[in-house]
Amino acid sequence: MYALIVPASTPFVLLATVMALSWWEDHILPTPPTESAEAPAEAPLPPAAPAQLPELLSVDAALTRDVAGR
Repeated sequence: MYALIVPASTPFVLLATVMALSWWEDHILPTPPTESAEAPAEAPLPPAAPAQLPELLSVDAALTRDVAGR
């Protein structure tokens, strides 16, 4: 009977560990400094041009070329 306690309690121990780490992160760790409202805003970067993808041969064209080449 005691051999079943460890496997049965493992999910609860893991849940308690995750909840404790979450609480620790929220209450103990220092919060990052917030930016002041008077800080100058950086100019946004211009949008990059989308990458040009090479055209792929269709499967039919590749098969036709292989068969025709023989």
